[in-house]
Amino acid sequence: MAEHLASIFGTEKDRVNCPFYFKIGACRHGDRCSRLHTKPSISPTLLLSNMYQRPDMITPGVDAQGQPIDPRKIQEHFEEFYEDLFEELSKYGEIESLNICDNLADHMVGNVYVQFREEEHAANALRNLTGRFYAGRPIIVDFSPVTDFREATCRQYEENTCNRGGYCNFMHLKRISRELRRQLFGRYRSRHSRSRSRSRSPHRHRSHEDRSHRSHRRHDDRDHHESHRRKHRSISPGHRRGRSRSPGARKNRSPVRDGSEERRARIEQWNREKEEREHADKANTREDNNRDDEYNEYSQNGSEYHGYQQ
Repeated sequence: MAEHLASIFGTEKDRVNCPFYFKIGACRHGDRCSRLHTKPSISPTLLLSNMYQRPDMITPGVDAQGQPIDPRKIQEHFEEFYEDLFEELSKYGEIESLNICDNLADHMVGNVYVQFREEEHAANALRNLTGRFYAGRPIIVDFSPVTDFREATCRQYEENTCNRGGYCNFMHLKRISRELRRQLFGRYRSRHSRSRSRSRSPHRHRSHEDRSHRSHRRHDDRDHHESHRRKHRSISPGHRRGRSRSPGARKNRSPVRDGSEERRARIEQWNREKEEREHADKANTREDNNRDDEYNEYSQNGSEYHGYQQ
């Protein structure tokens, strides 16, 4: 029983816990949801609810005065916010990912998800951000159960085929330019490369004799491996099974019929395994393509899912 409950936890079959809150960290029904929204006591991911205020918040592509906005201006506004937020959050620990929703639904609009490398870094950021303000608005921050953003994002949106627009129940994550990503996240890669180089630094201070001795030993090992590889290449599969290649021994070899039967059996087994893999791959592809539609239809059916009409 316990194994069954663990296997269905956070899925549509779970009648206790809300699958949308478990996968996305937000539910359109909020506190009125008939299923539990269990907030984690510790997590590497933080949710900053409704923090990003897009310039076309009221009507997409139009400002508050009703004037159309250049998409490039919207992207510049977003990247300035992204960089400002990244610089502030990086003070509390190393950031694995920083994702901002482009959805328009109330429970997801402007949501910011920051995932730190360590849970302690996330806890440090939570303590320091609680009670603070950004652009005159209070920062609402809490731990989030989301750890795998591949399961939370809308795949149709990534392929530019989502027909639900900003009101999709899965994350539509805004993208930043490659230059900005390299500028912000590149510092971690350079830091890790420097740490690896420091760990190898004692080898650079060894004497010339030590280095020459190690180089000769490496060359000897390489020559040994090359000769060993050439030796194995020259030996046929039949020889590796203990058969001699000499003409006299060829007469004493076992009948070809036995070897052919074994090969036929192995070929039949390989064909069966190949067909099973192809069927499994097709089934997984169909399941991935239908996942988003099933979740959205599941969430929008308020009468069956929550017991009331919204």
